[in-house]
Amino acid sequence: MRIGCRFFIPNFLVEGFSKMSRETLKWLNENTLIGFTDKRGKAWHHRAGSTNHYSGPVPLEEVESRLFAWTAEERPLFTGKKIGIPDFKAIVRSDTGLVMGVFKQGYQPHQPKQWLLENVSTILDDELAIGSAGLLRGGAQAWVSVEVPDTIQTPEGVKFRPNLIAATSFDGSLSTVYKRIVTNVVCDNTMNAGLREDGQQFRVKHSSKSLYRLTDARSALAIVHSVGDEFGAAVAKLCAQHMVDREFERLVREQLAPIETGDSRQTERNARRKQGELLRLWRQDERVAPWRGTKFGAYQAVSTWQQHEARIRSKNRAARNMGYTLTGKWEAADDTTLSLLAAV
Repeated sequence: MRIGCRFFIPNFLVEGFSKMSRETLKWLNENTLIGFTDKRGKAWHHRAGSTNHYSGPVPLEEVESRLFAWTAEERPLFTGKKIGIPDFKAIVRSDTGLVMGVFKQGYQPHQPKQWLLENVSTILDDELAIGSAGLLRGGAQAWVSVEVPDTIQTPEGVKFRPNLIAATSFDGSLSTVYKRIVTNVVCDNTMNAGLREDGQQFRVKHSSKSLYRLTDARSALAIVHSVGDEFGAAVAKLCAQHMVDREFERLVREQLAPIETGDSRQTERNARRKQGELLRLWRQDERVAPWRGTKFGAYQAVSTWQQHEARIRSKNRAARNMGYTLTGKWEAADDTTLSLLAAV
C-alpha cells in the first residue's frame, strides 16, 4: 500500500502484510467453528482430531475464547527516519502483532466481540443459534453466522438453511455488515434468490460516528426470521418455470460462455471448457438432477459451477467462497444469473 511519495511503510508493516497469506487447512481447522454438523455434515477441510466442529450450535463462549479473545489496536506509523506520520495509523492484532491494515485517522475499528458477538447475542433465543464463525486473512476478516436449528425443505425438495451473517474487517475489504443469505444444503452453495433488497442487509462504516448506529444494527438482526418464506417462494416460482435442454444449451453458449470472433486460442479453450462443465452439471450432476428441466435447475447448475467448479487463483476454495459471501460477490453473481434466466 503506497501512502505517499515522501515516506514509506516501515519493514514491520510490510512483514505484517506478508503474513496474511492464503488460508491453509490447518488455519481453517483452528480458526473456523462449524455448527449443526448433524444437519449438514462436516466441512470439507475437517481433519480427524480437529475440535472445531459441533453437532449442535456453536457455543457463544467458544467463539469468544477461541476466535475473538483479542482486540484490534491502533498503532502509530513512522517513516524510515522515525518521523511520525500524523495522518495515518496501523490496525494491529493485540495478540499476534499482525498488521491488518493502514488507514487515515478517521477510521474506527469495530471490535469483533462487540459488533459480532454482543450484537448477535441480543437475538439468540430458542429458535436461533450460531451456525458458524471464523477468521480469514490472519483475522483481518471475521464473521459470525446465525441460523435456525432445523433445515427447511420446500415442497419441491430443496433443502436450505436461512442465515444471517454478521461480519467485519480490518483491511478495508468491507464495512461491518449484517446480511441475510441462504445456504443450499445439497450443494453447500450460498444463494440469494428471492431475498428482497429492502432490508436484506445493513452496513456500518468504520468511522467515529459508527457507535451511534449500534441500536440500528441490533434492530437489523431481526431480519433473519423472514428469510425462509422468501427463499421458499422464489424456489417455487423457479421450479414452476420449465426449461428444456436446448434452452439451457443456448443460454450456456450465447450468454454464459460465448465464443466470439477474434477470441484468442486460450480464450476459446476456456470458453469451451466452461461450456462443457456447465452442460455436464445440467445433464449428469446429482446436485442438479432433481430440478433439471426447470429454471431452478439451471440456477442450481450455474451456482454450483461458480462456487465449486470454476477455476480460481486461490488454492483454498472454502476461504475464497466465504470471502465472496462477505463482500457480496455471490449476490451480484446471483442477480446476473436470474436476469439471464428471466430473459429465456
